[in-house]
Amino acid sequence: MDKLRNRAETLKIAQLLAVEPESLAFLRELPAEDVRAFREEAVAALFDRAPEMLDRIAAATKLVPAGVAAAISQKALGPRLAAAVAGRLEPGRAADIIEKLPVAFTAESCGYLDPRKIAGIVDRLDENLLVRIAVALAERGDHLTMGRFVGYLRDSALTRILPQVDDATVLKAGFAIDRADRLGQIIALMGEERLAKVIAKAADGLWPEALAIAGMVTGQQRGHIASLAAAQPPERLDSLVAVASEQDLWESLLPLVAVLNEEERGAVAVLPSLRGAEVLTGVVRAVVATALWAEFLPLVRLLPEESRKTVADVAGALSDTELDALAREVDKQDLWELVLPLVELMDDAAKTRIFELPAFQEAGG
Repeated sequence: MDKLRNRAETLKIAQLLAVEPESLAFLRELPAEDVRAFREEAVAALFDRAPEMLDRIAAATKLVPAGVAAAISQKALGPRLAAAVAGRLEPGRAADIIEKLPVAFTAESCGYLDPRKIAGIVDRLDENLLVRIAVALAERGDHLTMGRFVGYLRDSALTRILPQVDDATVLKAGFAIDRADRLGQIIALMGEERLAKVIAKAADGLWPEALAIAGMVTGQQRGHIASLAAAQPPERLDSLVAVASEQDLWESLLPLVAVLNEEERGAVAVLPSLRGAEVLTGVVRAVVATALWAEFLPLVRLLPEESRKTVADVAGALSDTELDALAREVDKQDLWELVLPLVELMDDAAKTRIFELPAFQEAGG
């Protein structure tokens, strides 16, 4: 999940700083929480050190009716500066002015608003206006800004907005959501039929977004999303495995495979993508790096024999340190019943190395 969260945070910082995401490639190596912290510091640096001119403009808007202030914002300030001024106002006053502005202008301004002011302003806006702004953002394709706002919308507004935006927009905005704690409720408001359509849409190049969303919800919802993905036609489900391999997203995919039932997991195990040595080598290396053996081994058991042999060969070629870590993790989680059939497929040299491992000797003792 960390890689996808990192990706979302980097895109948000790029929008905030008005730079291309590729110029922030150095952030990819950092933990997602550190990147989020950097974004919050960037927000503070940008908005807390605003020039005095903004405060003077904000003070002036208090002296005129909201309609006049709105006209000045639209004709003299423009979307960026108007958003900067709104961030210096009390939320109630900002909301009064926003309600007098054209929806298209407000939607364009939203991307420039101080994120810390969103909750207070949204809470004071008329629901009909919130719905229209959200739809306008969707039409603009501004999914990052939608992700910033959606967590603060009331359930009643979300219930009206969801039918008016397409499935791709739901995935992209969910991927960028700032308040992951609200995602579960948003999914519940979507309903079963719509959720199934959204997950089906993920096969059209949006699997990373779907994986990110599944990683942010918990319990029954995560399992349900995993089941909906596993129910896709084989060629579409195979595209998920291909994407996980190409973008090294095993850390996001394997926990979902682990919550599937036996039949669903079996549908994944026979996918063409999981027969290639390159893909299987990549997934083993990812499992070694993330210690996701408990999530991976139940799937290995269901792989075709040739694929299981490939996994066994790759595991048998791990370094002594990696094999010892594997053995300790297996012993810790009591996974020997799943591992020993894999060991049986290894060549004699690999078997000998495993049986001589300190962790294996301790487990045997």
